[in-house]
Amino acid sequence: MKLFLVPTPIGNMEDITLRAIRVLREADFVLCEDTRTTKNLLKHYELDKRCLPYHINNEHQQLQRFIAEIKQAETVALVSDAGTPGISDPGFLLLRECISEGIEIECLPGATALIPAVVNSGLPCDSFYFNGFLPHKKGKESTLKKLAEMQETVIFYESPHRLAKTLVMMVPFFGEERRISISRELTKIHEENFRGTLAEAISHFPTDKEIKGEIVVVVSPK
Repeated sequence: MKLFLVPTPIGNMEDITLRAIRVLREADFVLCEDTRTTKNLLKHYELDKRCLPYHINNEHQQLQRFIAEIKQAETVALVSDAGTPGISDPGFLLLRECISEGIEIECLPGATALIPAVVNSGLPCDSFYFNGFLPHKKGKESTLKKLAEMQETVIFYESPHRLAKTLVMMVPFFGEERRISISRELTKIHEENFRGTLAEAISHFPTDKEIKGEIVVVVSPK
């Protein structure tokens, strides 16, 4: 029995490895964040697999069921909707329990949004801090204050409908002249990479502008 963590494309369907396709083909079943999304992916590569939903709303309640299913299989693949499982996506609880139960784990290398975002930002990427998603409400200001003091490049994810307000909230802590890069819809047709100061970013992404897509924010060190 073995669990494979399989990264999936964050947008462009060509961004998957040959090995990932082989593992998906050979897996007894696939644990996935959204079965509809994963089935579309599998269909694209002409794969037909049983898909079981594993997501934030059921990972605690059905964890032991998933462990039992994995123990009865030879190989199982875990995927998220996009990118690498466990990186701001479900996966950690299952991985921890598999290790506790002596189930072999292997994580394949592959797509994740934070790496291309920091590399193409033009900001230092020899040392960086990844924060995942910022708190929605409670603790957001204290998190921003902490990030503003870091000596490393800072990366975090943000939802499109919160981006503009978050940029405004950053000003008292980061200052208007802090360099920032915002990547939107990475690898997709409408990919956008904004680079400039925080003040310029606020002008580019005003609160009354409709913003769409997945967002990665990269901020220069203090």
